[in-house]
Amino acid sequence: MTEMTAPMLAAQPFFRGMSAEQLAALAAAAEDVVFPAGHRIMEDGGHAGRFWLIRSGHVLLDARVPGDVPVIIDSIGIGELLGWSWMLPPYRWAFGAVCVTEVEAIQFDAAAVRAAGAADPALGYELTRRVLHVVARRLRGARTRLAARSVNTAGRY
Repeated sequence: MTEMTAPMLAAQPFFRGMSAEQLAALAAAAEDVVFPAGHRIMEDGGHAGRFWLIRSGHVLLDARVPGDVPVIIDSIGIGELLGWSWMLPPYRWAFGAVCVTEVEAIQFDAAAVRAAGAADPALGYELTRRVLHVVARRLRGARTRLAARSVNTAGRY
């Protein structure tokens, strides 16, 4: 396993423009991970104790529908953030996620990142702002997919 460094994080588009000190604080809470294809990274309603930045591979976000199979909400690829429910109590995942391919990612310890954000309000603000952009984009995508699903007579896409 490679030790995560501030310059390694600076190369990721999600973190572009953050200060070296902020990146160093995030690097201290980060590690490289690899998940095999088919691995469920997170389960809808499960504890949100970490989050990921995808370095390679492809992940599908899904939501449980009572009495039905999970509904695909979005797909996540290289350079994208996976997970935002770690930011707010009760720290439970709003969606599930499964690897379509092998996935290499930077995994962050959510409690450590929240503590770093509390200790450095500028870091906390930057993370909140960046994650909110991800949430807004995902909600727009989910809305589009759900609208398409409702007009699909087969109920699947």
